[in-house]
Amino acid sequence: MNKNLRQIFTVVVIMFVILGCSTTVFTAFRANELNADPRNRRALYYQFGAPRGSILSSDGTVLAKSDPSNDAFSYQRSYSNGQEYAPVTGFFSISQNADRGIEASRAALLSGTASALAVQKFKALLTGTENKGASIETSINTKLQDVAYQALSNQGYDGAVVAIVPKTGRIVAMVSTPSYDPNVLAQHDTVKVNNAYAALTSDATNPMLNRATSELYPPGSTFKTVVAAAALESGKYQADTQIPAGSAYTLPNTATQLTNATTAANGTNGQISLSDAMAYSSNTAFAQLGVALGEDAIAEQAKKLGFGQSITVDGSTSTGNPMKAVASTFPSNLPADKLALAAIGQGDTLETPLQNAMIAAAIANGGTLMQPTLVDRVRASDLSTISETKPVVMSQAMSSNTASALTGMMENVVSKESPTLAINGVQVAAKTGTAQIGTDNQSNDAWVMGFAPADNPKIAVAVVIHNVNAFGVTAAGPVMKQVMEEALKQ
Repeated sequence: MNKNLRQIFTVVVIMFVILGCSTTVFTAFRANELNADPRNRRALYYQFGAPRGSILSSDGTVLAKSDPSNDAFSYQRSYSNGQEYAPVTGFFSISQNADRGIEASRAALLSGTASALAVQKFKALLTGTENKGASIETSINTKLQDVAYQALSNQGYDGAVVAIVPKTGRIVAMVSTPSYDPNVLAQHDTVKVNNAYAALTSDATNPMLNRATSELYPPGSTFKTVVAAAALESGKYQADTQIPAGSAYTLPNTATQLTNATTAANGTNGQISLSDAMAYSSNTAFAQLGVALGEDAIAEQAKKLGFGQSITVDGSTSTGNPMKAVASTFPSNLPADKLALAAIGQGDTLETPLQNAMIAAAIANGGTLMQPTLVDRVRASDLSTISETKPVVMSQAMSSNTASALTGMMENVVSKESPTLAINGVQVAAKTGTAQIGTDNQSNDAWVMGFAPADNPKIAVAVVIHNVNAFGVTAAGPVMKQVMEEALKQ
């Protein structure tokens, strides 16, 4: 080979090496980046060119599915009862990133690209058939979801409901209102989708926010369950222990007086039993109890129940963008007056509705807090099971003795102070709460949390109604009762 041929050969080899390296960079190392680039129309056609898996309720009701489409995109995503189930499903769109709900948390499985579907993908390649996405079977009970959604939406409430099976952590209802219809974001007209998305995100009512997991509220007197648990766990208090109460309590180092909503909450001669303090929701008793226990004891109990951490509800980084609840918070480095307020669920104590449902579920489950879950199982298109969710203990939040004592105290809440929460033939354990909010505390966040039957819990529920001129027992109470009654029919 003469010199010129060798030089040409060398140049050709170098060019092939460069071409090979660049191709490798694009097809391997930058594949995810390029697929995620909104300018990449090929990625869009690929995603919509194959049937995305369905999202189902626990009874098989189809919440989201893909149907053949006679346009540039081969399949059209559709959602049944979109507004009701939007906090669960999320949305899938040609121009907006699916960043919430199961459409995001199980994106790789729904699209058929997850490693768990490698065998199925290989079979599709060999046979020349479509590679279909997996179906996601959620734990949502459609009857409970219907009852909860109608109870909130019919009243025009801004609020949320979460219902959990205490022994397993399965979320059987998760409602947030006001809501939005994912179908408007699933259209194949980019302009219409972008306009709809802009309208939703600029809406002052924030309909795309999942209030059950992504909004924090002052929990009001429902937080007294946490403080009572801390007191019982300390070994220094029993349900019948007399604690300081009174008709008024001056917050330490201030001139501010804290009072009670009812005379029964004052106790007798400045004293009240811990059980009656819970039943009558004595602010003066729990404020003083909080100061006596100290910040560390309450914070530690709150942490065992899930405070201070973002709680994963569904998915992982291998399946998509995990669905997580924002961390509920109990404040730190508090002066005594702020600690007294925090102990009655005011001040800077903040919770998600999911967190409050988890507290109720932990008490119902003998003190054992279960990891909340939203998906029961995942099936391939041939109906074979890819994965099935098993119950996982999140923490031993309190002793069984403490949980039993709290259950009795919460039963007294219903029998002594809130009889409207009672269900015929069933013992209900509950705690109401009314957190003052807004300028000069002129409005309320109305709460209730509880479980039933108290002696063999099947369902734990938390409800919050935001910004109402009503108490927890009157606004949120009927919603919880309706959900419980429906659950107990099944």
